[in-house]
Amino acid sequence: MPSKIDRRFCVAPMLDWTDKHERYFLRLMTRKALLFTEMVTTGALVHGDSERHLAFNKDEQPVSLQLGGSEPKAMAHCAKMAEDYGYDEVNINVGCPSDRVQSGAFGACLMAEADLVAENVSAMQQAVKIPVTVKNRIAIDDMDEYETLQGFIQTVSQAGCKTFYIHARKAWLKGLSPKQNRDVPPLNYELVYQMKQEFPALEIIINGGIKTLDECGSHLQQVDGVMVGREAYHNPFIMNQVDEMIYGELANQQTRFDVLDCYIEYMEEQLKKGVYLKHMSRHILGLFPAMQGAKAWRRHISENAHKEGAGVEVIRTAAGFLAN
Repeated sequence: MPSKIDRRFCVAPMLDWTDKHERYFLRLMTRKALLFTEMVTTGALVHGDSERHLAFNKDEQPVSLQLGGSEPKAMAHCAKMAEDYGYDEVNINVGCPSDRVQSGAFGACLMAEADLVAENVSAMQQAVKIPVTVKNRIAIDDMDEYETLQGFIQTVSQAGCKTFYIHARKAWLKGLSPKQNRDVPPLNYELVYQMKQEFPALEIIINGGIKTLDECGSHLQQVDGVMVGREAYHNPFIMNQVDEMIYGELANQQTRFDVLDCYIEYMEEQLKKGVYLKHMSRHILGLFPAMQGAKAWRRHISENAHKEGAGVEVIRTAAGFLAN
């Protein structure tokens, strides 16, 4: 069994972003943070190319696989696949508000079906020894926030779930796009804090709108962990201070250019395996924000990484525009 996961700092599952290359890149800056895969549907694993969806570099660990689904047998089967591949945790998506997710009867719409989520948790826990966790919203549409969240946590925790990652916003399944659902519904951090007080034995991780490590420190006075999303992607070098500021480790002395050099080595290895440069280079566009030459850095990569035969010389040339 894997060692206990320290969830004080987590990077959220983000569709099209948190793939294995992004996770390897982030791991160059933090050994401690818990990283998540993109959401993977049970259908993709049962009927599709499971190796493509599940294979990852062991250097990325600890890693949680997020599953999208609601059929207990299929979820249990996929949880076992995750365990067999070496994932440290399997997480149920009860937060994604997209139409595609709703039509598949999973994601945020499951906030209205706590009993079904509990059934899935129970089935998955019978199939695996790794933790089964849930990532959810505080409510959906016109449902009362407190009643919905309190009842959901109570029901699902009774089935054995001990860890809840709570995106502190409602999801509006009617009237808002998935993009709008990430920003428009107001944040209600106080409600998440209240859930920790009401369920002190549970592990409560807060998510939504968190941009700085100082904010993380404030949240950690109230809950067990924080989950950061887009800021970790668009401004990834904040990860370089996570181990020191969140976990009390020795300060990380490496520079942005040190991180880039390590990632270039990784890209060279992956290129030899047939991976396209564009699939790896897109994750590092935000490595040098506000630095002199950053705009030229981003432009050169964006204009050249997709070209046939593109190699790491594209990245080295782009780095030459930066004030080192």
